[in-house]
Formats: sequence, C-alpha cells, structure tokens
Amino acid sequence: MSKIITPYEASAESKKGQVKEMFDNIAPRYDLLNRALSLGIDVSWRRKAIRLLKPFSPKTVLDLATGTADFAIEARKLQPDSIVGIDIAPQMLSVGREKIAKAGLDPLIELKTGDAEQLDYPDESFDAVTIGFGVRNFENLTKGLQEIHRVLSPGGAVAILEPAFPTQFPIKQLFQFHFNVLTPIIGKWISGDQAAYEYLPNSVKAFPTGKEFVQMCKEEGFSSAKHIPLTFGICALYLLEK
Repeated sequence: MSKIITPYEASAESKKGQVKEMFDNIAPRYDLLNRALSLGIDVSWRRKAIRLLKPFSPKTVLDLATGTADFAIEARKLQPDSIVGIDIAPQMLSVGREKIAKAGLDPLIELKTGDAEQLDYPDESFDAVTIGFGVRNFENLTKGLQEIHRVLSPGGAVAILEPAFPTQFPIKQLFQFHFNVLTPIIGKWISGDQAAYEYLPNSVKAFPTGKEFVQMCKEEGFSSAKHIPLTFGICALYLLEK
C-alpha cells in the first residue's frame, strides 16, 4: 500500500482533516495563487473541460471540491437548470459565495459543505460532474470514484482536471523546477503556508495519472474514460462517461 500524502506530516489528523485545514488556511489567497502558479492558464483548462461536456446537455451539474467555485461558475455555459458545488472547507466556500453573488448567479449555483466520498444525494441525481484539482486530495480515491459513479445519471459525463508532470524535454525539466522549487516559495510568500505548496507537488507525484487513473475509473464502472493532456502535459483532463 502506497504512503498517504498529507499536507502537514507532523499532524495526527486524518488526510481529510488536514486538507480541510489547509484550504481554510489559504482560502483568502487561493485564487491569486492559482493565477500566479499557473500563469492564468488554469482558466483555459476549465473552459476546455466545459466544452467537452456540452454535447451531453446536462440539466443538473455537481462540482466536487468546488473550492472558490471557479469550475461551478464556468459550468453556467452548459446552460443547466441547477449547479451544486460541494467542498469540505467552509472558508473556501465563503470566497466562492462572494464571487457567485457578484456575478449574479445566486439563483443558479448553490454551494454546500460536504464530503465527496459521502455524498448526501440519491443515485443518479446529476447529469454531469466536474472536479478541478481535487481528486488527488481524496482520502479514499476508490470510494470517491464510486460515489461519483453512483450519483451520475446513465449517459452522464464527468470532467476531471489534475496537475501532471510532463515527460518531454525541456518542458519536463522546466516544469519540475517551477513545481518543486518555485511553487513552495511563491506559495509561502503569498499564502503564508509553505507546507500547503510543498504538499502540492508531492500529491501530484503520488497520484495515479494517465492510463493508470483511466483504468481505475473503468474498474469503478465508467463505460468510457479518456485522458487528454493539456499544455504540454502539465495538466491532465479526464472525461468519463456512465
């Protein structure tokens, strides 16, 4: 069994508890950090994911690990009847609610505190699920995938974004320097929580990417699972179908 990667190694708290604490700590600066660390490219990744979901014409959308609701807000372009965002970190949701209110999307998007591995929804409740940079934070990845499959309607689709390590020279070397060296420094400077941004590259290294993750998704019942590398492979987009 592989080692469970956690944000705060000295903490006796579970991974789930530590992830909640980490995101609550960095919530006020999270969006600024995302833009700084990705050079703003993360916006285009979400747009790409939403474009791939459009053919499914979902009426109900669930955004897991919604954080400050960037993916949930982008999902409005699907023209659904409702969007629900779930996250375990209340401070992240507070920032997200402010953004939703400012955009006038209160009637469409609802944010709730919740656990992606124990969703409080009946089977087949949603036509589409989105998850932006959150799956690798699950304490039990298999259980999380099972829950996603359970609440997804037949014929529905899931779009997952996760950071990934590129394999081609010189992008691989440049990215490793940025991710392993610059990311913790910038993270500490902006958020004050260096451990959170040391956890980021460590959690990406430990996450099953590409074919391995696709196989996991198929084993949990998804009829189709595709891996789409983005921006020279620094981000992985997974499109799953039920």
